[in-house]
Amino acid sequence: MVDVTHPLRSAAAPAAPAAKTGLNRLMRRRSSVAFLMCLPLIVIITSLVIYPAGYSMFLSTLNKAQTKFVGLDNFRFLLKRDVFLMVVWQSAIFAITAVLFKALIGLVTAHLVNNLPAKGQRKWRGMLLVPWVIPLALSTLSWWWLFDPTHSAFNYVIEAFGGEPIAWLGNPYWARFSVILVNVWYGAPFFLIMYLAALKSVPEQLYEAAKIDGANAWQQFIHVTLPMMRNIIAITVLFSLIVTFANFDIVQIMTAGGPRNMTHVFATYAFLLGIRSGDIPLGASVSLFMFPILAISAVFILRGVRKRGREIG
Repeated sequence: MVDVTHPLRSAAAPAAPAAKTGLNRLMRRRSSVAFLMCLPLIVIITSLVIYPAGYSMFLSTLNKAQTKFVGLDNFRFLLKRDVFLMVVWQSAIFAITAVLFKALIGLVTAHLVNNLPAKGQRKWRGMLLVPWVIPLALSTLSWWWLFDPTHSAFNYVIEAFGGEPIAWLGNPYWARFSVILVNVWYGAPFFLIMYLAALKSVPEQLYEAAKIDGANAWQQFIHVTLPMMRNIIAITVLFSLIVTFANFDIVQIMTAGGPRNMTHVFATYAFLLGIRSGDIPLGASVSLFMFPILAISAVFILRGVRKRGREIG
């Protein structure tokens, strides 16, 4: 028997590869356009981030005179120093405590602002964003004046009520409290604006359905608001953790790492060793210690974000 459909199949067969070829060309063309549009940003990132990071890795393998390759000797030297181990501990306390308080204050403030009338929200958003808008160095100088032992406005109020003045920046523990307080004051508005945007994106139908089921305000927050905001919370915490770990301005202006190196963080200690002491390779080694800590944090946080995205999808 003659297969009459054979010519039809043979004639139609080349159509599929032709269609795929055209689609592949189109996709390649779109990707090429996208790459060209992103090229300026890639060049900037490469010039300002990747190249300095690679050069820092190279410097960390040299001796103080930068004339001899020493491998990991700088890192071994740092791990044997009690001061550096204290810096690691202080950086962790500084970053984790500040981020937790910023996240908590931002979440509470975002809910309060979100429940205001629409007209009132604009005013409060503008006022609450002021700490984040002011240049950090300028606002930190203002805080330093408030904590200054001679002209401290806080001590003036304390003495007015019969209390004893506090050595805010002279006592190690109060100095830690002071730098964390300023970091929270500066960073909490960023959490506020991010969480407020997330709250605006939660569908009202979910709250209405929860009310019909008899859920109170706390149950709505736990079972509706938080699940819808988890990804935003995680990404905001990750971004703030990176910025806080690398914070330099607040500690350098207020305490310069003192008293007795008790408020140093990675950035200020790297500046002390690399710039003030002239040991640039050792300072580069200190700055590179942040990378594995932040990389591990990013992996765990982004894995949770990806997992929740798959569940939602």
